[in-house]
Amino acid sequence: MKLENIENRFEATSDGKCAFAEGGMVATAFPEATQAGVEMLRKGGNAIDAACAAALVLGVCEPQASGVGGQSMAILHTQGKTIAIDGSTRVPSLAHISHFMNGDRLLGYRATTVPSTVTVLGYLNFHYGELEWPEILQPAIRIAKEGYLITRLQHDLQMRELEKFFEIPSRSGARYFLKKGNRPYEVGERFVQSDLANLLQHLAEHGPHSFYRGKIARQIDEDMRANDGFLRKDDLALIPRPIERIPLKRRYRDIIVHTMPPPAAGRTLLLVLLMLNHLPSRFLRSGSPESYHFIAETFRKAFLQRRERPYDPNTYPQIPEKKMINRAFAEELAKTIRDTIDAELPWLEPPMGAGDTTHLSVMDAQGNAIGITQSIELAYGSKAAANGLGFLYNNYMNALENKKPGHPFYLRPNAIPWTSVAPAIVFHKDTPWMVVGSPGSSRIYSAVSQFLVHVIDGRQPICEAMRRPRFHCSIGGTISLEADRFDPEIIHYLADMGYKIDRRRPYSFYLGAIQAALRCKTRDGFQGVAEIRRDGMAAGLS
Repeated sequence: MKLENIENRFEATSDGKCAFAEGGMVATAFPEATQAGVEMLRKGGNAIDAACAAALVLGVCEPQASGVGGQSMAILHTQGKTIAIDGSTRVPSLAHISHFMNGDRLLGYRATTVPSTVTVLGYLNFHYGELEWPEILQPAIRIAKEGYLITRLQHDLQMRELEKFFEIPSRSGARYFLKKGNRPYEVGERFVQSDLANLLQHLAEHGPHSFYRGKIARQIDEDMRANDGFLRKDDLALIPRPIERIPLKRRYRDIIVHTMPPPAAGRTLLLVLLMLNHLPSRFLRSGSPESYHFIAETFRKAFLQRRERPYDPNTYPQIPEKKMINRAFAEELAKTIRDTIDAELPWLEPPMGAGDTTHLSVMDAQGNAIGITQSIELAYGSKAAANGLGFLYNNYMNALENKKPGHPFYLRPNAIPWTSVAPAIVFHKDTPWMVVGSPGSSRIYSAVSQFLVHVIDGRQPICEAMRRPRFHCSIGGTISLEADRFDPEIIHYLADMGYKIDRRRPYSFYLGAIQAALRCKTRDGFQGVAEIRRDGMAAGLS
């Protein structure tokens, strides 16, 4: 791998989707969040400060994807060590499986678990940041008070989710996030969130713990009781601190990828890369129909292993969780790929997931690097909002198993959900070279692995790798792709082979959203990309 070919062909763009800077880089899914991160770097904060400020602003400006009512996971490199931060949410103590036998876990107050985002960001700032907590919150408070402009993506999502907002009897989510509580905001309209601004101001004055105890916890408790929800102030008070875990890591070509262990999906990402390591780079970058078939089969087999090897590090330590990322195992699995579609894999389609998530990547001049992936599960979460507090409750109850009591992520009090997030830090010669991640539910591992293949095997700069046409293949053999951006010959080849073709529009929201930051090795400076398929922007210190 020649770094010169990758780094020196990078081109910044005027729209901020691709950016170059001398003193650090922030890449997020919304311009105001990126600017908040850069503001922290300019004030002397480090990458962790910038990431926390950006994450809080994303909760204001991307309410469809994240917020203080959701969950956050992080991977960071600081002070010479790499750490995975497990910020798993928890099932409330009253939420027994019997309550959901005939009910829907997708919507409403009963769908929510104990939010973890505030405690995760507070933990990161307190242990690894340099700026004070109130300063980290100021951009989010300011934007919530003054408002931001609704984007085309948000208008379209509000239109798509409109009827689901109305299914909530209290219409609390509709009141807060729809115009006059009954219709989507138009593109370019200013959206102000006064109650959320007051909540964030309270957190700035009293600390992140104040979300879980005292006035805020009592308000949430009262709101849940009034709407037949399960979350109580005791659940909030008992949420554990985020857990520091050892990241998983494996070599791919000339790089080493560090990523999130269970309950996140870093194992799936690494298994894909380990399998692709047995194919020549020239074959992967050829763009031939055959190369897409082999990658599709890799996606199928890797995700099937994830489903068949669920692992909760809190309660099932006896299971050898590293089987999935054993090199010999990956080699044997890769050898099972033939020139035909594998008919022995299940043809029943597992739920693909339509969740919305967000990711941000930050690097600074001191050598710190961090990626945070955060979510409220489905787009606009449970569609129910906290009365007087202005945030959406998550619907992570949807992410728990409800049919197999022996499953490690079975829905039971205090259980944690498993998640598809896989933020990664890529090392080259023992130092961080890149931070990358994506939203996209079960398409996260395929979006990130394709991006890395385009960079490492395709020798493409990160700006080009982010723009490349993207596809995903489910266990059942359904290939979702940006049909108009693929050679028709490739699509016909895959269809004739037996794959079901799911045609998506160009630059499809469905196929993930790469946010990446890179510290150049062959020159000074940083490069960043924010997904062209969404609203983001990359920027840094000049």
